[in-house]
Amino acid sequence: MSQEIKHIVIVGGGTAGWITAGVIAADHLSHTPEGLKVTLIESPDVPIIGVGEGTWPTMRGTLRKMGISETEFFRECDASFKQGAKFAKWVTGAQDDYYYHPLVLPEGYADINLAPYWHEHLSNVPFADAVSFQGHLCEQHLAPKQNTTPEYAHVANYAYHLDAGKFSTLLQRHCTTKLGVNHILDHVTGIISAENGDIAALQTANSGKLEADLFIDCTGFKSMLLGEHYGIEFVDKKHILFNDSALATHVPYESDNDPIASHTISTGQKNGWVWDIGLPTRRGVGHVYSSAHTNDADAELELRNYIRESIGDKADELSVRKIDIRPGHREKFWHKNVVAVGLSAGFLEPLEASALVLVELSAQMISEQLPATRPLMDVVAKRFNDKFLYRWDRIIDFLKLHYILTKRTDTQYWIDHCHPDSIPEHLQEMMALWEYHSPWHQDFTQTDEVFPSASYQYVLYGMGFATKAKPTQTRADSQAQKAQQAFMRNQQLTAKLVKGLSTNRELINTIRDYGLPAS
Repeated sequence: MSQEIKHIVIVGGGTAGWITAGVIAADHLSHTPEGLKVTLIESPDVPIIGVGEGTWPTMRGTLRKMGISETEFFRECDASFKQGAKFAKWVTGAQDDYYYHPLVLPEGYADINLAPYWHEHLSNVPFADAVSFQGHLCEQHLAPKQNTTPEYAHVANYAYHLDAGKFSTLLQRHCTTKLGVNHILDHVTGIISAENGDIAALQTANSGKLEADLFIDCTGFKSMLLGEHYGIEFVDKKHILFNDSALATHVPYESDNDPIASHTISTGQKNGWVWDIGLPTRRGVGHVYSSAHTNDADAELELRNYIRESIGDKADELSVRKIDIRPGHREKFWHKNVVAVGLSAGFLEPLEASALVLVELSAQMISEQLPATRPLMDVVAKRFNDKFLYRWDRIIDFLKLHYILTKRTDTQYWIDHCHPDSIPEHLQEMMALWEYHSPWHQDFTQTDEVFPSASYQYVLYGMGFATKAKPTQTRADSQAQKAQQAFMRNQQLTAKLVKGLSTNRELINTIRDYGLPAS
């Protein structure tokens, strides 16, 4: 069998399905007669989970690749800027306990590792503030660009917060009207297998047989093709990341002029943490927690108490919905002629917004390495599985890192997170290394890591970790001077940007009214 790959069918819509469709269709000219045929089939009555409201800066490139205007995106998706994450009450649980994981790299990061010099000379200043300006922008609700900055360009690196339902609607419209994606609303009622074990076609309720060369499973937690049909096992990670439940709600602003946070706020609770995401018209707030350590009623009480701090007794009137989480992933993601993307591949708690970036990276690799023929698919599948198993492992390491340095002992939840049995071996090895050596480029073997070494620095030193210099290590005067210059540049840049940038809300209002300059 050496048939060409001419037709891809994506099963399931939502953000995962439509991002995947858009990336592939844009790359492979699906809007032309000679281009790759892309079909997306989704059930007309399957609700969207709709809590994936945080992204990574990669989303700017993804939207641009698809040909979506940034102005249109802001107007249609109730979008706002995201410049990082603020972690409150993760270290001690005190009122003044917080640190930032910004999206800009430390000053001069390509040339010098500032962490050792920060330890020596500036450890009284929070690490993120000493090496980056972005935490200051976030604290003052400032935007990461000016109204004269072209679409997708930046003054400070940024991602987005967005309304997941509205985002799916925009993607659907763009993919079907501009990129040539064929959209079918129908139920998949059966799967027809080929002699070699591939899926030959899907049987539908009203559209007959739907044949394709490659099927992409975006059916959410159901994992209809990879999980149900092929029986690819699910690898549970609950022994590492305990959170298996979430309660989500929408919180109104007190007034139309309330500041919009330009960062995700993650606040530690007794047995989990609360996310707080600011959109122009509302906040998305939710409590992620471990059912082994608390119950739904107590978790909901904590969530409402958190919300009560900003809107008072109106917190009691909000409707809350429960989302079950099964932390983990499939043991492989591409099997035969099926590849899983999004929730069908796996899910971890929403800390650090890894869900959507995995969708983007999956769509990108499928598109860039799309096999020309069926025999080549097995080679690409192996590469894809190796790459994404590595990525899932590193994301799990990174998320776990947020917990293992806590000094909180007020509940068993935080104590249990620090137990060595719950910490992956690879992370334990890296922690041993980082005792004497700050995370740096060479610590990570992939050229396209999801989280660069800078991210590990922000979390490590934000959580109060101290790296001890090796006894034999000296610091050259020239490097020390270079470090001082970098610290000074950061101070100057901070002052300049704080003075020169408008607020998040002001810029978003300007974009809605007048748009951004074309890039």
